[in-house]
Amino acid sequence: MAMKHYPAEFKADAVALYRSRPGVTIAQIAAELGLNRETLRNWIRRDDQARPTTATAPAQGRTPRRESLEQENKRLRAQVAELETEREILRRAAAYFAKRDEVVSRFSFVQDFRDIFGVKRLCRVLGLSRSGFHAWEQRASARAERAARDAELTAQIAAIHEADPANGSPRITAELRERGHHVNHKRVERLMRAAGLQGIHLRTKVRTTVPAPSREPVPDLLERDFTADASNIRYVGDITYLPVEWGRFLYLATVIDLYSRRLVGWSIADHMRTSLVADALEAAARERGSLDGAVFHSVHCAQYTSAEFAAVCGRLGVARSLGAVGSSADNAAAEAFNATLKRETLQGLGLKRWPTVRAARLAVFSWIGWHNTRRRHSANGYLSPLVYEQRAVRLKLAA
Repeated sequence: MAMKHYPAEFKADAVALYRSRPGVTIAQIAAELGLNRETLRNWIRRDDQARPTTATAPAQGRTPRRESLEQENKRLRAQVAELETEREILRRAAAYFAKRDEVVSRFSFVQDFRDIFGVKRLCRVLGLSRSGFHAWEQRASARAERAARDAELTAQIAAIHEADPANGSPRITAELRERGHHVNHKRVERLMRAAGLQGIHLRTKVRTTVPAPSREPVPDLLERDFTADASNIRYVGDITYLPVEWGRFLYLATVIDLYSRRLVGWSIADHMRTSLVADALEAAARERGSLDGAVFHSVHCAQYTSAEFAAVCGRLGVARSLGAVGSSADNAAAEAFNATLKRETLQGLGLKRWPTVRAARLAVFSWIGWHNTRRRHSANGYLSPLVYEQRAVRLKLAA
């Protein structure tokens, strides 16, 4: 039988029992103590009213244990919020870095997001020192000046590249230095890469020469040494095809001076008869005045091993030299010239063949003139063949 009158101590203990069990209902505690639920509810209400309401007093309806639990929950919620913030920082950073994680990129990220997350937190999450970040900030004006110089230089690089898309970083570096810029080739490479510029690369070569047994023994006088101490001493040559529409071809025979890489003689025809290579050598003799005593090296094919070509060489005083049968490396200088011509006149423009015979002739003729007078060659210290030869003459006269 329930008590009608309860001591104050009993009332206080009943209320304290209820407050010590977060989540329990008044009905559950009342049933446990054999009380009427409304009686217990009234005791709790009076206890709430009697509790102090000052800022220093415990919050209404909270026991020390409950306060401790709520503080722990608050701490855990703050920790979860911080982890979520860090995750958001890393998510944004991943997109910002664009697969790069350089220190400069991380500093830039901190600068851009400092108002959202704060410098201290960003540096901690990204593993940076705040002092390093602030030092980086102080160098902002120097970086801006460098960026302006890079932009100006990039504009000149783009202009040089537009004038000749075949130019890569070495030739562009040489051109800039000639214009008075003290620039490193690595900087040119970096700026070209950032601007999406590059020279035209080599493509797979198509072999056109047909090996043939020599009618008489001809030695290899170069043995893959494609250098010369002076002009008009050592030459190399080859035949390359020039594709035209409707399945037609023109053929170009070359005579290249190994001293300057100058194309001294050439001939273009719609056939590959011996007269093609003979005409090229005759043209070189007219250009030089004489080829007497010079060496001409070529591939082992029918045109260059013929009696007709041997007779032309004998009449011009030229010593013949042949590489091994089927070895392109034995005539690498001439092979490289042919590949360069095609990639800079045809392949570099995204074409597979010229539309007409006339267009092919004009394109090759124009390129040869440019190659000899303006194209910078790495073997010449990035001087054009003609300039390289003229400099040698001036040095000889000065001596």
